[in-house]
Amino acid sequence: MRTLIRETRFDFMARRRNALMVSAALLLIAVASLAFRGLNFGIDFTGGTLVEVAYPESAELGPLRAALHVEGFDDAVVQHFGTAREVLVRLPPRDDLSKAELSDEVRRVLDQAGGGETELRRIEFVGPQVGEELTEQGGLAMLIALGAIFIYVLLRFEWRFSLGSVAALFHDVLLVLGFFSVLGLDFDLTVLAAILAVIGYSLNDTIVVFDRIRENFRRVRKGTPVEVINRSLNQTLSRTLMTSLTTLLVLLALFFFGGELIHAFSTALIVGVVVGTYSSIYVASSTVLALGVSKADLMPVKKEGAELDGQP
Repeated sequence: MRTLIRETRFDFMARRRNALMVSAALLLIAVASLAFRGLNFGIDFTGGTLVEVAYPESAELGPLRAALHVEGFDDAVVQHFGTAREVLVRLPPRDDLSKAELSDEVRRVLDQAGGGETELRRIEFVGPQVGEELTEQGGLAMLIALGAIFIYVLLRFEWRFSLGSVAALFHDVLLVLGFFSVLGLDFDLTVLAAILAVIGYSLNDTIVVFDRIRENFRRVRKGTPVEVINRSLNQTLSRTLMTSLTTLLVLLALFFFGGELIHAFSTALIVGVVVGTYSSIYVASSTVLALGVSKADLMPVKKEGAELDGQP
């Protein structure tokens, strides 16, 4: 029976050093940005007040920022949310005003500065203690996920594959975090959820590749580790690309038509899917190769006396 898709013969491993140099450069940029600029944490993590209003017509942000500054809201972050008519104001925690007084005061300033009565769309309050707990728990959730993945791959394959999968996942997470840090995008709970989803997506892709590598090491009698890994990557390439492309189509639809509330979520997933597809081919497989995987490491262990079981 003829296959509908001809197997490709790309020499992926011949370019692994160039790919790893690109990854190293991107990781350096990401780490430097995270160290010096940090993440633009949303109200979920920092605590404070979020007020969303809508104007009858388009609103200019300059006069709104100036009016809030005059009224003592120096740390207010003002931005459009969805359309030019909708304005989102984020404020750090205030001890001198109650939640109701703070929201009423902000809306009064926005009404006067915008030259028209606003329509209140949303008010959110998050205490600083809650934001600190969410930051700690979010970081802990990612560490637990990575640790559990390390143990899972270790039990299913062997330690070289386990280190390769975790290296790829660290690579993916750091690049997504670096992307948000460099561009100064809002980092909230939806982005954290997207990063955890990226970890699962990238792991699934890596496991498929590792499964084929193990199968080919056991089945192919002749061939160097580089040739076996190249063959495995080519055999899974069509599946990897089809999965990534169909996922990206959904995410792009969410990005353009899903609204502002899930904009950051879809952005993180788009970056994560692209980076995860790349890392499953180059980072995970190159790490396994660099650790010296061989045919002997993946052959099933024969039990003592197994050859005597079939004898009467």
